[in-house]
Amino acid sequence: MRNSSQLRKSYESLRTALPEIPDKLFFRIGEVCEIVGVEPYVLRFWETEFPNLAPEKSKSGHRVYKRRDVEMVLRIKELLYERGFTIAGARKQLSQSRSGKGTRDQLLTQIRKELKDILTLLRRKT
Repeated sequence: MRNSSQLRKSYESLRTALPEIPDKLFFRIGEVCEIVGVEPYVLRFWETEFPNLAPEKSKSGHRVYKRRDVEMVLRIKELLYERGFTIAGARKQLSQSRSGKGTRDQLLTQIRKELKDILTLLRRKT
């Protein structure tokens, strides 16, 4: 079993290994392929397998990826290539992480409410 310093190093190496996404609104398929390190046919296949990955089409019919699409492609690549998930397993993992977002929002709302209550108590005492 790894200790916390080994996990921290592993996490840091993973974070530094992630490619930098340029600060743009839209990306062409070739740009996404370059950022992610896969061929265009792989992206097109993933679009058919992962319903969350659905880039828009321009007026000329070319795929136009947004930043969240690029982030999704990076996550899919991590699940498939680095963590060894099957496509079905990666799809399930992505759907679970999306469903957890509602729980996260509820938790943040609860924390905000509690912090406001604490602030009210502190103002009363002064």
